[in-house]
Amino acid sequence: LATGPRQNNSIFYEIRTYDIKPSKMKEFVEMVNKYLHLRTAHSELVGFWSAELGAMNKVFHIWKYDNFAHRTAVRHALANDKDWQGKFISQALPLTEKQHNEVAYLVPWCQLGKPPKEGGVYEWVTFQMKPGGPALWGKPFQAAINAHINTGYTKLIGVFHTEYGLLNTVHVIWWNESPDHRAAGRHSAHEDARVVAAVRDSVRFLESQQNVLLIPLQCSPLK
Repeated sequence: LATGPRQNNSIFYEIRTYDIKPSKMKEFVEMVNKYLHLRTAHSELVGFWSAELGAMNKVFHIWKYDNFAHRTAVRHALANDKDWQGKFISQALPLTEKQHNEVAYLVPWCQLGKPPKEGGVYEWVTFQMKPGGPALWGKPFQAAINAHINTGYTKLIGVFHTEYGLLNTVHVIWWNESPDHRAAGRHSAHEDARVVAAVRDSVRFLESQQNVLLIPLQCSPLK
């Protein structure tokens, strides 16, 4: 099935989610903040967050690659980086219960954004859409996202469409000043006829949705 237009360059993003042992979450976060500079010496980190609501003992991180050859070279270098392997990997793996990764592209109508200031919270929304790709549901989905942006209550950071992993998955990252600011904005959006109409059109192609409230780690470029 055709998936519709995609970004015009080869850049992609690897989305990683780790489930951490509940008793080890604090230790894991401390290790990430202390040693992640060893990892970012090899490739660009977009953001690193821990789940606050909607999931527990889970971290999310996004890595940017120029192309698949770039990722292969980075993974090879990491495997041979004694500091990274010894100081972080060997210590972090026993704290981790499960790892999952996806490869995703930014949708062609979205550029990766930044929050207007530090200190807010992020909302990670995962939409599982019906099979067929953006050629089927892309325009209604874009309209629903734009309707939320136009209310002015939230800041869009990025919209990612999976290439490897569970297909027809879209991850949308929003930024808000606080959980209460997000709640107030959602209430306003639910009463906005333009948002309601756009969402009603897009939801025809939706199979499931999950929302997670995230807190950026100290080491995260997106704070």
